[in-house]
Amino acid sequence: MPEWVNVIIRSTSLLITLFFFTKWLGKKQLSQLSIFEYITGIAIGSIAATMSMGTDIPIVHGFLSMSVWFVIPLLIGIITLKSKKIRDFIEGKGTVFIKDGKVMEDNLKKEKYTTDDLLEKLRNNNFFQVADVEFAVLETDGTLSILPKKENQPLTPKDLGLDLAPVKEPQTVIMDGKPIYEPLATAGLSYNWLTTELDKLGVTIENVFLGQIDHYGQLTVDLFDDNLKVPTPQELPLLLATMKKCQADLELFALATENQAAKTMYSHNSEKLQAAIERVKPFLNS
Repeated sequence: MPEWVNVIIRSTSLLITLFFFTKWLGKKQLSQLSIFEYITGIAIGSIAATMSMGTDIPIVHGFLSMSVWFVIPLLIGIITLKSKKIRDFIEGKGTVFIKDGKVMEDNLKKEKYTTDDLLEKLRNNNFFQVADVEFAVLETDGTLSILPKKENQPLTPKDLGLDLAPVKEPQTVIMDGKPIYEPLATAGLSYNWLTTELDKLGVTIENVFLGQIDHYGQLTVDLFDDNLKVPTPQELPLLLATMKKCQADLELFALATENQAAKTMYSHNSEKLQAAIERVKPFLNS
């Protein structure tokens, strides 16, 4: 067998093995590396690279070495799920950098962080003054989690005493001109509904690059041809217009009737509907 063919076969087999090892170790290996996981990732990658070109080394030895580096972290991962002490030892614990608005200088030195490093981390989180931060901790993956002071926190509906309905996640139902049926079913909708909505917009599914359903159940699309303009969904404005018409009809009925009881009923319901309109108008106009 030619040497170059041997290198291709070894590299391909090691790449496939490395892919499955990384997949089995979990997504955490890709995003939030502890010190141990960092070392493991480097070691497995180095072994794979060495075995790809080291044709004088039996490939079985490479697979055996990679398996050891795979099995040990896998077992440690299982153990750390059950023991906090071992997890703290292997993965470490977060280090508090700012507490009660004051910088913990000793902790900065412990993690070998300079004041400039801290300020850079704060700026990356859109905080330009230490005085704006109530609490900050350096996580084990190197990110800085920040709690701003109360006066610097954004206002929420809870602060205003407002109760909001839960929001459903958007569903992507068209991608690259093809329907995706599982998100449609998740949203409780059918393909016939999708084609009907596309007809309202005056487009065919083949021309849609991306189609999504928002939490109101409206379909929004992005077309392959960026020069074509798609009309905005009209369901919510139509609903608002219908509510206003009903409220106006109730007022008209109240004025038209001579029956005092009916007049009172129409007027009362008209006021209730007007109050409902005022509450939902911000959502239906969005």
